[in-house]
Amino acid sequence: MDKPRIAETRPKVLELQPGTYYYCSCGESQSQPFCDGSHTGTAFAPLKFEIAETTRAALCQCKRSGEEPHCDGSHKLYTQGETR
Repeated sequence: MDKPRIAETRPKVLELQPGTYYYCSCGESQSQPFCDGSHTGTAFAPLKFEIAETTRAALCQCKRSGEEPHCDGSHKLYTQGETR
């Protein structure tokens, strides 16, 4: 299975409003950390997640978190130069 592209080696911290979001799992989206459809034609699919109340969240951009879409610190294992 292909590994996703590391979009960034740090999380994106955002205040999210209640609603449905689609997290980029391939790392190719230009709208990180959200899906823009760049995965089309690959084995990747966006991860749908719901937010029930306004919350501050650190969303993974290295695409290696065991708690996606949330950051678990896995980015600390990667350098800026690694892309896959």
